[in-house]
Amino acid sequence: MATAQDIPFEKGHHRLTEHCSAWLVPDGTWGWSNAGLIAGRGESLLVDTLFDVPMTREMLTGLAATTTDSPIRTVVNTHANGDHWFGNELVADAAIIASAATLEEMRTNGPDLMRGLTSQEGTIGRFAKHILHPFDFDSITATYANQTFADELKLDIGGVAVEVRRLGPAHTEGDSVVWVRDEGVLYAGDLLFIGGTPITWAGPVSNWIAACDAMLAMDAQFIVPGHGPVTDAGGVRDVRDYLEWVQAESAARYQRGMTPEEAMRDISLGRYADLDEAGRLAQNVLAVYYELDPEMERVGTREVFQRIAELEGF
Repeated sequence: MATAQDIPFEKGHHRLTEHCSAWLVPDGTWGWSNAGLIAGRGESLLVDTLFDVPMTREMLTGLAATTTDSPIRTVVNTHANGDHWFGNELVADAAIIASAATLEEMRTNGPDLMRGLTSQEGTIGRFAKHILHPFDFDSITATYANQTFADELKLDIGGVAVEVRRLGPAHTEGDSVVWVRDEGVLYAGDLLFIGGTPITWAGPVSNWIAACDAMLAMDAQFIVPGHGPVTDAGGVRDVRDYLEWVQAESAARYQRGMTPEEAMRDISLGRYADLDEAGRLAQNVLAVYYELDPEMERVGTREVFQRIAELEGF
C-alpha cells in the first residue's frame, strides 16, 4: 500500500487514492501552494485555486484528463490568503464554498494588498518584491466564494462523501479542512506548512494547536498541506511541536516584561533554524502576545512584513 512518503514533491498532478489527488507546487515557500481534486461520478471538487491566473490555468490544464469526464462543479477555498483563491475566476461557474469567516477576510485580502506591498519603498518593498515577483497580480479579477458555511458542511461529490470543517481561527480567521473519510485523505490548507515555518495571522496559537489535535484524530493516511510535500500524522505533530515551542518561548519572555520586538530577537530558533521563512517568527511572537494581552494594539500587515524582513536580513 502506498504511503505519503511515496508521493514525490514534484510539480503536477499526483494520484493519492481512487478518487483523491493533489496538485503540488514546489518549493512550498511564499505563494507556492498546493491544491487538491476529489473526482466522483460525473463531477469533481477542487480544493483551492492558486496565486494567480496563469498558475491556476496551468493546473486546470494538468487536471483535464480527470475533469473532462468529471467536471469541476464545486470549489472549496480553505482560507482567505490569495495563494488559495486568486485563481477563482477560472472556475467562476462552479459553486465556490468557504467558511463565512473566510469570505469576510477575502474582501480585505485581495490582489490590491499584494500590489500595495510590492509598491512600498525600503525594506518592505524589497522583501515583498523578493517573495512575490514571480506572480501576476495585475490580471486578477477578485472572485469571492458564492456559498458559505459556519462550522461544518457535508457534500456528495458524485458518490464520494466529503466533509468540510472549519478548524480556525488559527492561521487565518476561517481556516477549513476538507476530509474524505472513506479514503483517508485530508486536505489541510495552511493549517499545515511542511518544511516551512507556520505563520499565525489570526490565532490564537492555542487554537491552532487544538486544530492539529483535531487533524490527528482523523487518522488520515494522506494529508495534503497548504505548502510542502504530502505528509501524514508525523507532519501534523511537527507543526504542533513548533507551535507549542513558539508559545512557550514567547510566553516566557512576555512574563519577563520583554516587548514582542525584543522577544523575537532574543529567541534562538534552535532545531527550527533550518525551516524556510524563519522570519515568520515575528508574527508568531505577536500572536502569542495578543493571546496573553487581548488589549494589546494589533500590528498592521505592512509592519509585520517589515519585522519579518528584518529578521531575514533584508
